[in-house]
Amino acid sequence: MISSLKLHASMVAGSAILFLLVFLANEWLFNSAHFEFVRGMNWIYLPAGMRLLCTLLFGGAGAIGVLIASWITCVFYFFPDDPLRSFAGGIASAAAPYLVYKMAQRLYGLQASLVNLNGQRLLLLSLAYSIANPSLHHLWLLLRGDAVSSGYFVMVIGDLLGTLVVIYTMKLMLSVFPSPPRDGQNRPPSA
Repeated sequence: MISSLKLHASMVAGSAILFLLVFLANEWLFNSAHFEFVRGMNWIYLPAGMRLLCTLLFGGAGAIGVLIASWITCVFYFFPDDPLRSFAGGIASAAAPYLVYKMAQRLYGLQASLVNLNGQRLLLLSLAYSIANPSLHHLWLLLRGDAVSSGYFVMVIGDLLGTLVVIYTMKLMLSVFPSPPRDGQNRPPSA
């Protein structure tokens, strides 16, 4: 029980830390007039990819880590004077990848090892997430009575490009490592 709780807490903390590190990298790399449409809407948004990756890898624990990190970035960076928007923005940021994760479980029988996520499925999940995230954010803005801007399409593009960069970079990095042997392969012959 305790080790399960420690593992869960480690996945939550790891997801939050990874998200925050990628957020800082994104701010350093893409915080310029060329890549930023408005504050918080970039043409390439790497944290979107980390949100999806952490949630695919760690499920609910990843989503909780993303929620915590999203609240941190919203409260201390994006909307320090608007706690309600920060709260809702964090929820939308965590809910979108979690919904895509649940969809992957249902459609693909997503396994914890992610072995059944091939390139095509990753692309489809990235596209689904890149539509779900801006949709949830803009739905909140619409319900709040704020004008919904052309930023929706910028968010879709930025989330899609950022997600593809993160997901396929990780996939490429993992392809460097040898695959574990499958049953019956690379075993010494029986006597």
